[in-house]
Amino acid sequence: MSQGPACVSCPGRGGGVRRRDGATAQAADNPGARAVKAQLSPFTAKSPAKAVADDARGDTKITNVTVNGGKDIVVGTSLKKTYTVSVTATDPAGIYDGYAFLWHGTDLKTGVDGAMTPSVDHGTCKTVNATTATCSVTLVADPASTVYGNILAGRWHVFASAVGKDGDYTTQDSYKSSWVKRASRLTTNASPEPVVKGKTVTVTGALTRANWDTDKYAGYTQQSVQLQFRKKGAGSFSTVKTIKSDSHGNLKTTVKASADGDWRYAFAGTSTTSSVTSTSDFLDVK
Repeated sequence: MSQGPACVSCPGRGGGVRRRDGATAQAADNPGARAVKAQLSPFTAKSPAKAVADDARGDTKITNVTVNGGKDIVVGTSLKKTYTVSVTATDPAGIYDGYAFLWHGTDLKTGVDGAMTPSVDHGTCKTVNATTATCSVTLVADPASTVYGNILAGRWHVFASAVGKDGDYTTQDSYKSSWVKRASRLTTNASPEPVVKGKTVTVTGALTRANWDTDKYAGYTQQSVQLQFRKKGAGSFSTVKTIKSDSHGNLKTTVKASADGDWRYAFAGTSTTSSVTSTSDFLDVK
């Protein structure tokens, strides 16, 4: 689209500022927050359809917003995560544009400390019918900029807007929430191998997660993790017991050897950290 409402200096262009002082500083005072504020300030002008506030004119309505296919946005320590946000909207005159971005903080005007925004001024729209269209934008979660520190893990707000072909519009600064999480890793090792039936099997492992402050993985401590077993020939795993990771994220427990099969650990995840299931370790029981 060559004409119509556009955002000016969309927030998030050019990335953010890497924060290295941990999560103890007030969100509003850290360097990343200042960078986001600078990027957002021109965004509030010239475009009522993308103004940073709830607003509406006419009968344009947003009926659905989907972020990353409905899945959490999981980010590690180095690789960027590219994902799509789709806005479905309706207007009797038809839909001209739909737009969205993610922001983190308490208030979009005065309390933002993180933002992920498109690099373009308009969504890519597909017509559903004469009154409805779904418009998509691409966003990037980058541990080097847009998710610059652990303080940003968890719930993010989804800004969404839509413009009708007759100039009507609607904007919602927090249409819904999306979850941006630190990637986790999990290992499993069952020993000794092989083992005599009835003897003790020791199952060790480690639960770690991405630290966006240091760009390294570190132990995730005091977390509940399930030990699961699948008997040879069976189709699914069953949970044997639940244990907690220690002060370094390590896991260790014992069971009695009963049959050949696969052992693994599974972690359900938290509000800040992704779920993960380890690769299974096959144990031969003699």
